[in-house]
Amino acid sequence: MKKKHWLIAGILAIVTFLLGLLASSIMNRSTEAEIIAKEGNNLADQECRNELYAPFYPREYDSWAATADTTFRSKYMSSQDDDMLEQRPEMVILWAGYAFSKEYNAPRGHMHAIEDVTKILRTGAPTDSTHSPQPGTCWTCKSPDVPRLMKKVGLEAYYSAPWDKWGSEIVNPIGCATCHNTKTMSLAISQPALVEAFARQGRDINKATHQEMRSLVCAQCHVEYYFKGDKKYLTFPWDEGKAVEDMEKYYDESGWTDYVHKISRTPIIKAQHPDFEISQFGIHAQRGVSCADCHMPYKTDGAVKFSDRQISSPLRNVTASCQTCHRQSEKELVKNVEDRQNAVFSLRNRLEKQLAKDHFKAKFLWDNGATEEQMKPILALLRKSQWRWDYITASHGAAFHAPVEAMRVLSDGMTFAMQAETDMDNLTNKLNIKAAFVMPDISTKAKAQKEIGLDMEKEKAAKKRFLETIVPKWIEEAKKEGRLVTQK
Repeated sequence: MKKKHWLIAGILAIVTFLLGLLASSIMNRSTEAEIIAKEGNNLADQECRNELYAPFYPREYDSWAATADTTFRSKYMSSQDDDMLEQRPEMVILWAGYAFSKEYNAPRGHMHAIEDVTKILRTGAPTDSTHSPQPGTCWTCKSPDVPRLMKKVGLEAYYSAPWDKWGSEIVNPIGCATCHNTKTMSLAISQPALVEAFARQGRDINKATHQEMRSLVCAQCHVEYYFKGDKKYLTFPWDEGKAVEDMEKYYDESGWTDYVHKISRTPIIKAQHPDFEISQFGIHAQRGVSCADCHMPYKTDGAVKFSDRQISSPLRNVTASCQTCHRQSEKELVKNVEDRQNAVFSLRNRLEKQLAKDHFKAKFLWDNGATEEQMKPILALLRKSQWRWDYITASHGAAFHAPVEAMRVLSDGMTFAMQAETDMDNLTNKLNIKAAFVMPDISTKAKAQKEIGLDMEKEKAAKKRFLETIVPKWIEEAKKEGRLVTQK
């Protein structure tokens, strides 16, 4: 009996000792977390130089710096600057008459934002005496320097200037001040266009919850937008709603056209990247899941819990991004994603080919005497179809964020495209055109670009000169003015 008592006493002593160690660990870690949470900084308001945040927020900074990594690749997505026009040359035809037909690549991480917008052929090759074909508005989502510059020169002056005017001002890639208040590090909206879009809907963005803000800071940029009026004022077309039909109504009623198609003469709406809008039609957003929950999953380091700033596809880290909620195996979850992508991308590719053919058929009719009155309803169908194709294509995550909505939108797009072809065939018969329609060979990017009259060697040579002569001047001035810490 005494041995039994001693055994119980010994077990209780051990348990008490272990509980003491646990309590001590919890207290120490709580103290550590409290100290870190209260740690201040000496950073200036709207500090744009990301490197200066590293001493105060080393974990967050290190994970942000990892957005330079381009090794990730899934079945359909990549962070490796892939040439998408080479993979799907029909897009060259769909964007004929627009700068996207020159170059369109897979998106890389935030660290590459300045580099990629500078080197892309779409921004042209300005010299000391010529300007970029793009307005200053094109910088808006590339850097925390933008809100600083907006404050310095005013919104209209910033938007309406040629893109190249701000080359030495906007030099730090998307970083801390893009989404955070510099002093408190609380989430903050730095882009006026989002605030203005909320206000036009009678909503106060300042009343958003913290969980809502974990998506809204992404919605500053990952949205559909256009450059309104002569001032090229950045505007989100949400006044009628966020569905594809709502934004189409907004554009139609305002008479908006991004460009007139070079082949078919269709007045085209060019979608940007409506990731936020289409995600709202998906089950995750409808269940209150934020962008950051999946694209910036939480990490722990000691007592510190923080969001991973290596913003990328959730498939890069299924364990942290998906399995915190879903109990299926990684293999099963990845298959789940790919099944949705297979269906959406298959339809998207078919619509892409159909539209390319339709644009050439429209040209065939114009060349054979069709009138504007006869072509007007056909061009209206092509406008509606391509807007839907581009809306899904430009939203890189649409196939997973909202696969049902994505399939609905693409299906409508295919219906409009096929109706346009039927109407064009009927018009061909009505005009008694004897010549046979022949689809040009657009099997490669080079062939497609030649078909629409692009001189790519000239474009590339001009860009090379720009990168070798003008960009170094921008960097030199930025360093001289103290706007830049490092630049590769």
